[in-house]
Amino acid sequence: MKRTPALSCPDLLLFRDLLKSCIAGGDLGGGAALHAIYTKSGIPHSTYFSNHFILLYSKCGLLHLAHQVFDEIPQPNVFSYNALLSALARDPLHSDLAPSFFSRIPNPDLVSFNTLLAFFSAASRPSDALRLFSRMRYFDACIDGFTLSSVISSLVDSPVDPFHSLAISSGLDSFVSVNNALISSYSKGGALDKAELVFDRLRAGRDAVSWNSMIVAYGQHREGTKALSLYTEMVRLGFEVDLYTLASVLTAFTSVKDLQGGAQFHAMLVKCARERNAHVGSGLIDLYSKCGRIWDARKVFDEMLDWDLVLWNTMISGFSMYEELAEEGLVCFRDLQRFGLWPDDCSLVCAISACSNLSSPLQGMQLHSLAMKSDVRKNQISVSNALIAMYSKCGKLGEAKKVFDRMPERNTVSYNSMIAGYAQHGLGVEAVALFDEMVEMNYVPTSVTFVSVLSACAHTRRVEDGRRYFKSMEQDHGIKPGEEHYSCLIDALARAGMFEEAEALISKMPFDLGSIGWAALLGACRIHGKLELGAKAAEKLLQLEPSNATSYVMLSNMYASKQRWEEAAMMRKLMRDRGLKKKPGCSWVELGKTIHVFVAGDVSHPRIKEIHQFLEEMKEKMKRVGYEPDMRWALIRDDTGEGEARLGHHSEKLAVAFGVISTGDGLPILVVKNLRICGDCHNAIKLMSAIVGREITVRDAHRFHCFRDGHCSCGDYW
Repeated sequence: MKRTPALSCPDLLLFRDLLKSCIAGGDLGGGAALHAIYTKSGIPHSTYFSNHFILLYSKCGLLHLAHQVFDEIPQPNVFSYNALLSALARDPLHSDLAPSFFSRIPNPDLVSFNTLLAFFSAASRPSDALRLFSRMRYFDACIDGFTLSSVISSLVDSPVDPFHSLAISSGLDSFVSVNNALISSYSKGGALDKAELVFDRLRAGRDAVSWNSMIVAYGQHREGTKALSLYTEMVRLGFEVDLYTLASVLTAFTSVKDLQGGAQFHAMLVKCARERNAHVGSGLIDLYSKCGRIWDARKVFDEMLDWDLVLWNTMISGFSMYEELAEEGLVCFRDLQRFGLWPDDCSLVCAISACSNLSSPLQGMQLHSLAMKSDVRKNQISVSNALIAMYSKCGKLGEAKKVFDRMPERNTVSYNSMIAGYAQHGLGVEAVALFDEMVEMNYVPTSVTFVSVLSACAHTRRVEDGRRYFKSMEQDHGIKPGEEHYSCLIDALARAGMFEEAEALISKMPFDLGSIGWAALLGACRIHGKLELGAKAAEKLLQLEPSNATSYVMLSNMYASKQRWEEAAMMRKLMRDRGLKKKPGCSWVELGKTIHVFVAGDVSHPRIKEIHQFLEEMKEKMKRVGYEPDMRWALIRDDTGEGEARLGHHSEKLAVAFGVISTGDGLPILVVKNLRICGDCHNAIKLMSAIVGREITVRDAHRFHCFRDGHCSCGDYW
């Protein structure tokens, strides 16, 4: 076989320059031709050139060829290892091989460590990043600004201050990238004041990333005005405004729900022809979705020139925010797949959240299966957290617990989701026990954690525990109680009949009680028949939310339950005069791939005769064991027996009856209601569960009621 003559020294220099040019330009054809010449030439093997061919093929996305070149190097040097390590870390299909490949490097250098640290940071693997950094420190390995910025960026539940101190003591705080990472991490950790301090001290050393990081930080902390002021200053100082900056400003508008300002900024983007960029488009979709203009968000989505995965995810997330549009979110998720894109962790989290709103365990289980098949590694914790919330909201608390128990790594949100699940299902003992375990395991509880714990205490008559946890918020965890925390404690006190203490707490609050708290007090007044205090709570609610029909309806129902028909009629008339309509109550049950919806007195379902017949038979059987219809819940003046007939055909009873006659013996039934379950239905379904020998779960607007053998999981305390 005839060999190509060996290259001379000048030729080798030209060959080197051509190869570097091909790598820089991603010219696969030219680079492959040079590789062929190199292979056929008679020059001795060169690790230098082999390393560059690894860089060429990895940049062009041909990892198998890069690996092949590496395997053919007789004695690879650390540059060889680093080149392939970097390629593995960047490749989404093979990135999980990066840590094991790193372990093969005989003497890793700073570049090796930095490459793996950057991978762990980008892959949201904070524990791995911290372990690797600790190893570097243990062996006195050299660190630089890139090292520190990567490990700081990876922080999730860990304190930032020790790394800030290290940056100062080592002189690495002179690197702008380290300061930028500090700004972002302080902000994510809730320390906006420290993020501002770092930004202020940068001054002349700021780059565009510094400005963007601070703008995003303000957006995260709902400081939209400061974010916009910073953006204006950034433009005035002549910094280049890139698409990331524009998206950050949109985040600021979104954080304060400034629809008018966001729409004006949208107009500016249209004038400079930047509104159809995918990055900016995602910000616009998020803005309109969170400001209640979901169909404007959809219009922005439809007008994009190209749809990347982030755009699809943002649109799915937008739909999943609205319970009534959850199905649209799942349709969007399926369209994403038909479009040829493979869902990532964010896609799955958004779609799973939509299933939570639908209370559709079947579709949720399908998504769980897809997540397992997809082998989502990046942000696996977030997917698992979403699954915990979904199973909890679909009445499958056991499945939620399985997901929680099997998580190899958890974060604060994992505990929050599981505690919230226990609270929704009325399992106060389990919620409190898990909170105590969370603290013992050194996970930092958040404001959200305490909302779930206090809610669990409120729904399970654990008033003393509620007081104790409320006090511990600021004393032990440095968290100032907000409106939701006060509302939960007021709810706990009022539900237990401690109205004087509840009113005293309201008077001592550092701010005025909002609609959540007054609604909780009104609900408790209805339970205990406290008409005067209930009227006061309703009046406060009307002042805060004059267009919300809930307070009118609740007060009207309270009057009706006490047979004070004139006052009840007056409240209904007031609603009509103000053009308000009561949200129609409905219940639904999912069978197979079909959701069957019922309203009170429904006659439209094809099997309605069978449903009515079943309920009549049930009523006779229930009366034999002591059931008496609770006419207080009929809410009409009744001299003809019409009230009892109306009670018998409430939507939740119809849905339960259909579930029983349509499924096999012994199978559990899940019914969802959009409003609070009626007291008579609660009593009736308890008895039905014993008569038919079924576990019947009803998820209403506030919590779950799991009926089994004539008892409810709420212990009749709801």
